[in-house]
Amino acid sequence: MLIVQSAIVSDNIADRCFACQLECCKGQCCVDGDSGAPLTPEEVDIINNILPQVRPYMTEAGRKVVDSVGPSAVDSDGDWGTSLVNGRECAFVTFTDDGTALCAIEKAYLDGKVDFQKPVSCHLYPIRIENYGEFQAVNYHEWDICHCAVVKGRETGIPLYQYLREPLIRRFGEAWYQELLDEIAKNFIH
Repeated sequence: MLIVQSAIVSDNIADRCFACQLECCKGQCCVDGDSGAPLTPEEVDIINNILPQVRPYMTEAGRKVVDSVGPSAVDSDGDWGTSLVNGRECAFVTFTDDGTALCAIEKAYLDGKVDFQKPVSCHLYPIRIENYGEFQAVNYHEWDICHCAVVKGRETGIPLYQYLREPLIRRFGEAWYQELLDEIAKNFIH
């Protein structure tokens, strides 16, 4: 493991390769799961504020859930997450004609309707962050639906920390990311 400021970073972030293959997995990470996308308290407020601009991009089922229970909920672990349709798919998922799941929030962002791209936990996936008091664990979440992404990552030689550079900087900042690179160079690149 690597220590970067107050984060404990799994070695898998440095030594695993990954390159998302949406055409292969069809965005299944937005559809399968037992809780919604993890949200910070700030993101709960942001999503509440941008909901009118995002609603047109949502499915009818997603809009019904949001109307019924709200855009976010506290999960069984006591953490905030996006609300779910049928206890399974994110309320903000929308689908292309071929059944690929996309994020309604991100679609609104790409169309210039909102200035919030999507929850940082979604942007970081397959990295998951867990809070432990003053420390945060930065881990790689292995899931069989990402098999194509692992294969493509190996083919291209793209390490996870490079593939997710932008969301890591979004979450932790440029200085943190540079420190991560320094730690990786000291510990993995010889």
